[in-house]
Amino acid sequence: MASLAPAEPTGPRAASRSPALGPSRSGGERRRNAPDTAQDAPLRSVDLNHVIKLLKGSGSKDLEEEQLKTLKKVVKHFENGLPLKNVAQITEILNLCAEKMIEREAFTEPLCELIKLFGLPFQKKKSSDEVNYSVEISQSIAQLGYLMRVPSSQVKIQICKSIVSFYNMELPGKLLSGYQPTSVNYKIQMAEEGGLAEALVLSLTLVENQLIEKLWVLKALQHLSTSGVSCRQMVKAQAASRLCLYLNGADPSGQLVFRSSDILWSLLENASKEEVVNQLSSLECVHALKEAFVDLVTRGFRHCDHQLRNDLLVIATLLAENPAVPMIESGFAKLLIVLATFTEVKLPNPLVKGFKLTYSDEDFEMKKLLFNIIGILSKDPSAAQLLRENHVMPALLYYVKLNHQKPGFPDWSAAQYEELQLHAIAVLASVAPVLVDKYLSCQANTLLLVFLEWCTGPDPFFGRGHSFHGTGGRGNKLAQMRYSLRVLRSVVTLYDDAVSINLCDQGAISQLLDILKYAADKSKEKEDTVLLEIQADILFILSVLCENDVLRKEIFSCEGIDTLIPFFKMDPRKLYSGLGHNCLLLSALDCLWSCVIGCYIAEDSFIEKQGISLLLDLLALKEKNLCNIILGILVEFSDNPKTILLMSIWRGKRDQTAANLLIQLWRQEELDLGVRRDQYGRIVDTKRPLVTSFQKLQKAIPVPASCPSFAIMEVAESIRAKIYSLFCKLGFENLPGLSAKDFVTLAIIQRYIDFKVGEVWSEICAEIEEEFRPVSPDEQALKVISEITENTGRTVVALQTEVLEKQHHDIIQEEKKVYKKIQAAQIQKELQKKSWEDFLTRTSNYEALKKAKILQETLIDASRSKAKIENGLDHSTDIPGLHKTV
Repeated sequence: MASLAPAEPTGPRAASRSPALGPSRSGGERRRNAPDTAQDAPLRSVDLNHVIKLLKGSGSKDLEEEQLKTLKKVVKHFENGLPLKNVAQITEILNLCAEKMIEREAFTEPLCELIKLFGLPFQKKKSSDEVNYSVEISQSIAQLGYLMRVPSSQVKIQICKSIVSFYNMELPGKLLSGYQPTSVNYKIQMAEEGGLAEALVLSLTLVENQLIEKLWVLKALQHLSTSGVSCRQMVKAQAASRLCLYLNGADPSGQLVFRSSDILWSLLENASKEEVVNQLSSLECVHALKEAFVDLVTRGFRHCDHQLRNDLLVIATLLAENPAVPMIESGFAKLLIVLATFTEVKLPNPLVKGFKLTYSDEDFEMKKLLFNIIGILSKDPSAAQLLRENHVMPALLYYVKLNHQKPGFPDWSAAQYEELQLHAIAVLASVAPVLVDKYLSCQANTLLLVFLEWCTGPDPFFGRGHSFHGTGGRGNKLAQMRYSLRVLRSVVTLYDDAVSINLCDQGAISQLLDILKYAADKSKEKEDTVLLEIQADILFILSVLCENDVLRKEIFSCEGIDTLIPFFKMDPRKLYSGLGHNCLLLSALDCLWSCVIGCYIAEDSFIEKQGISLLLDLLALKEKNLCNIILGILVEFSDNPKTILLMSIWRGKRDQTAANLLIQLWRQEELDLGVRRDQYGRIVDTKRPLVTSFQKLQKAIPVPASCPSFAIMEVAESIRAKIYSLFCKLGFENLPGLSAKDFVTLAIIQRYIDFKVGEVWSEICAEIEEEFRPVSPDEQALKVISEITENTGRTVVALQTEVLEKQHHDIIQEEKKVYKKIQAAQIQKELQKKSWEDFLTRTSNYEALKKAKILQETLIDASRSKAKIENGLDHSTDIPGLHKTV
């Protein structure tokens, strides 16, 4: 029986999982020298059909000797490679030999020699042979997997060796005359097409009690698993669960765990991760994975053992992400939690007896993986008790301290400790909401506030910032601040009174405002996503703390208003930068709503600082995601008389008024909702003037009285109700800056509540018709209500038409005035022209001049009074010596 080759060094996975797919250096040299080493004369041809016919015979001992002799000739003839055209015949010979070997062991040796030929490169005469014989070749290679059923260890091992040679193929010493080797990856492609990987996985059941053969099969599968196609075939054959169950088999060399885990990794990377996880989700598989992991943790001391341990830990992490995997039932979850916290908690536990950290890179990676698993388990409600019992909260809070204080971890480097610290705080954000009672009992709020104070303090600290969690934290404490605020955000999101009271009693509002100022000042120097996230998180935390508490709002108003105002002066172009300014502005608006509205002192302070004008400026941007919340804030502020006055005097670009802006938003909203209006903005459907295109598609569905209908839900989702509310405060008359088109829209806004009531009644009517026929009085009442709504619609249409007609009349009158001006100007031009012509005539024609003189004198005489003035003097109108009329 052939023995297993020496174990490959179990080094890094990248090296172990990258088998050479091409010829070696020596093989390349042989390729170059091939023409010189080719056979001078081909061997005598072998009639394979005769060989097949010979092998089908049976009986005498002489015939058997003849068969064995013939097989040796066949092997000798093809010792330099099988031509593609003969592979199918050789495969048939293989099957015949396998059948005979069951009765006569003498056929074992020739069978192995024939299988060995499949490890050599196939030979082709023409380039097209690879395609022409692809079906026969793929079937023949797949037959190798089926030959694993032959009850011979020597045969099984030789099959695996030949498959491995697909990936490290060397050319033979001599090449067949007139032939050339197939391409390097040809056999691999044929193995994929033939489904060799699936057949090999199924053969694992045949060697499960034979260690050497099993390791050879795993080695072959390890090479095959570098292909995505083969990995999918292996998954189809339930390879993941089969391999996992073999992890804990007896194997002094350690190759069994190494090769099995390597194949599992390949399946996770190259096939469907969900399907692989599903195959590993049985209790037996999780137990097997756990036992293999424990063995490596307690007995593994080599560098490769630690790497393999971490590989299994990553697989366990992927399993823990699936709630259906019995991590808790198997005890694996508890073991991982204890391992993650035993150095910080320092309590004796039999589960980690004998385990010691070496502070190597592998142990550092394991520590981070264990922290990551705690974060994953925190999402499973059934794991909460395990986290509570195994002191996860104090272990994570151990890292919430100044970075120059790290007793108990003298062997971690500063960069490693910083990375562990940030990772622990990031996991704390997931765990804290699950263990609120432990969070409070460990005084976590106090620790976090002290830690945040250090983050903004002058103490020198130079963060490395080269880890995933250290993004943006190089040379500063921003990474620590970012994740500490995430923890606070995660706990205040619970709206737990105990958490909020504990925070506020320690002056968290004032401290958070100081941090907000600090981050805002840093942003002026250089804006990045980390600083913007910090500011957004602080604003959210303040919103939750101050909501529904007037006293906290008063505390906020002392410093918070001045800090909040600059956010509303943000350059609108930054909203499209992609850094997160949009989220920051929404957080600031949410903070304004929660921390200012409802407290008269805070409201007055915000109004005095021109806050209403800033909100209207933001509203004028007409950003879809901002309009709804801004209008809601303005509605809340509208109860204050100062707000209405400021809205009335506000002017935007091109002297736009607040009323005009609101009407424009109404029109845009109706356009987006698909509300029917004619080209002039008038109502088209008088029965349902406000109905949207979405509502038209909905059928009448009877719902309980407690469930809102589509008409009611539309009020909450649309901005039209808020615009109507603001106009109720501003008034519907004497609004400056409105055009006739605006007045047409305003007529609809004014009757919004009437139309909405009618819309609700129409839904009621539709629901009633679906269920039953109302009695006559009710039917008459519903008809009257429907007519009232329709009459209201007609009234509004008439008013709109009147406004448009008045506008049309005004336009005509304006046109007439303009025409009269043009006409008067034209007459004046003609008079000026005639006057000029008369002047030219008088200067060029003396007779005309005399006539003009006579006419002038006549006119003068006619203008004199006929009555003689007593004692009056007569004055001559002539100028002496003047002979012209100019």
